[in-house]
Amino acid sequence: MSPGEDRTPPGPVRRRVAVVGTGAIVTGGHLPALAAHADRTELVAAVDVDPSRLDAFRAQAPGDVAGYASTEAMLDAVRPDLVLVGTPPSLHRDQTVAALKAGAWVLCEKPLCLSLAEYDDIAAAEEASGAYASVVFQHRYGSGAAHARALIAGGELGAPLVAHCQTTWHRDAAYYAVPWRGRWSTEGGGPTMGHGIHQYDLLLHLLGPWAEIRAMAARLVHDTEGEDVSTALVRFESGALATVVNSVLSPDETSRIRVDCAEATVELTHLYGHRNDDWTYTPAPHVAPERAAAWRTPPADVPSSHTAQLGAVLDAWDAGVRPPGSGPQARTTLEFAAALYKAAFTGRPVRAGEIVPGDPFHLAMHGGDPGWAPGERA
Repeated sequence: MSPGEDRTPPGPVRRRVAVVGTGAIVTGGHLPALAAHADRTELVAAVDVDPSRLDAFRAQAPGDVAGYASTEAMLDAVRPDLVLVGTPPSLHRDQTVAALKAGAWVLCEKPLCLSLAEYDDIAAAEEASGAYASVVFQHRYGSGAAHARALIAGGELGAPLVAHCQTTWHRDAAYYAVPWRGRWSTEGGGPTMGHGIHQYDLLLHLLGPWAEIRAMAARLVHDTEGEDVSTALVRFESGALATVVNSVLSPDETSRIRVDCAEATVELTHLYGHRNDDWTYTPAPHVAPERAAAWRTPPADVPSSHTAQLGAVLDAWDAGVRPPGSGPQARTTLEFAAALYKAAFTGRPVRAGEIVPGDPFHLAMHGGDPGWAPGERA
């Protein structure tokens, strides 16, 4: 190296980022994530159909952020590397496909889309463009979840046997007064799609492939097209059995996952996000104390968050690999939702892989069921 030559290693690549939607999930989740990864991202554009909301966001965002009224106009003008989608669910498929066709990667709020048929459109756009679309399931990315998954997958806790997955939240009539909520065409369903999906996505992340599901759903309180509570019994390929509850009728709100393995019970109790302290490990009587102590001490304490997931997406980009939360991972969780609805509305068990093109539940989560489809209610 010659005298005076710069020995400073090159910094990380900064991706040019656009946000589509500037509401609460973007300002409260995505904007802090971008700030935390400011050395790897640069926010260059924002899209919103509401000019006043867009102006308020641009005033809050760092730097000179260009504003646009449509996704298409933004993509044509800016050609971003990464698009963060935070709009109502009915817009996700079209906005994600448009971004992929423009060559951008996508990180989209849940649900990624409203049906398996819509997912096929996204997968086709991925294949054609070489870009990827991930869905925001931030609870996978906290250090507590990563630690529990490693212990279970590695066999340290013994074989998983019994599990419980609980999303018991409370939403009132004012919540459903928002026009796009509670409708199949705009939200895709009730709490099975819009609320509990975070917890059972994490359950699938911990326990692996599911094999069979039986379910029930009801509309007990709210005047909505979809359900306001659903329950399911699930058999996993490993043989483990689980219960899943998705509710917006529960005054005492909690989010909970419990997995009973042969050597220990691991339990997560939180509401909208978790840290290491929210996870507990209870060893079986025959387990040595020092072995159990090691389970309770993950090497870091990373809260589940948009920040953690965005970091994982950027890491995958730098490594030139498919990002987590995309492709088969995204489809598996969406298929689980479709299977829960099919099992609940048909009254029979549904096996993994049976919902294919031509099945009414492939086209829509309500499956055209006379008691649930829009315009079909008695």
